[in-house]
Amino acid sequence: MDAGLNQKTKNVRDIRSDLVFNIVLYSLAAIMLVIIIYPLYFIIIASFSDPSAVTNGRVWFWPGGFTLEGYQAVFEHERLWIGYRNTIVYTLMGTLIGLVINIPAAYVLSRKDLVFRKFLTFMFLFVMFFSGGLIPTYLTVRDFGLDNTWLVMVLPFSVSIYNVIVARTFFQTSLPADLWDAAQIDGCGNLRFFFTVAVPLSKAVIAVIALWTAVYHWNSYFNALIYLRDENLQPLQLILRNILITNQMQSGLGTGEAAALMMRRANLMRYSSIIISTVPIMCFYPFVQKHFNQGVMIGAIKG
Repeated sequence: MDAGLNQKTKNVRDIRSDLVFNIVLYSLAAIMLVIIIYPLYFIIIASFSDPSAVTNGRVWFWPGGFTLEGYQAVFEHERLWIGYRNTIVYTLMGTLIGLVINIPAAYVLSRKDLVFRKFLTFMFLFVMFFSGGLIPTYLTVRDFGLDNTWLVMVLPFSVSIYNVIVARTFFQTSLPADLWDAAQIDGCGNLRFFFTVAVPLSKAVIAVIALWTAVYHWNSYFNALIYLRDENLQPLQLILRNILITNQMQSGLGTGEAAALMMRRANLMRYSSIIISTVPIMCFYPFVQKHFNQGVMIGAIKG
């Protein structure tokens, strides 16, 4: 009877310790969620608020002095739509080219019968950490005739070594060798095996690589800043940057009430520009979210 009482007491203690652990865990998770979510929420409500209310700290949970002036000011610029068009083209083409290049490269590196496999993997990893630098890269891009063309946004930087390594690990851990042996018995070659077996079984990691590549191209502005001089080829991020800089400079040159109005307009456009450039790519995420966790976990880099 004493043994049963002791066991019951131990079970109660275990339940209490688990309860305390769960409370602490969920509390920390809730705090982290607030830390991550609130800045995004603040930008949204600030884009609809009067700049003076934001500056004076009166905007916390609800917009202060609701206004759409910031969005109206941004959408007045005709170049904004050109930037949207260019960014959509760069994102779609860049993602397609990135998948066409990185996924086959990852599959090849995952094959144990590849000649010089370790050496090639080392070379991929080496250039991941060490590059030629900005000036040699610019000279190379210029000599290939890609400077100031739309191809410079999707072709020269389409290889992502990190994505290749993640996809390679996925192929190594998810495609058993017996599957390849069975395919060989049926007369299946490497090329056919890749398209008919490896790719259909790798939708999770392909979705993850597509999402990462699309986000990279959507947010990319540095390459455009370096290689594009034609305003009709500039992406959305660079056009928004130029709009904000121009309005900031104009507000600094003005005086009196005119300068105050221009500064107010510039502050409104700052938050609305963030929303305009972020919402479209965020809408794309739910379509690949179901594959995201599986692809990241299976394709994670292992020692």
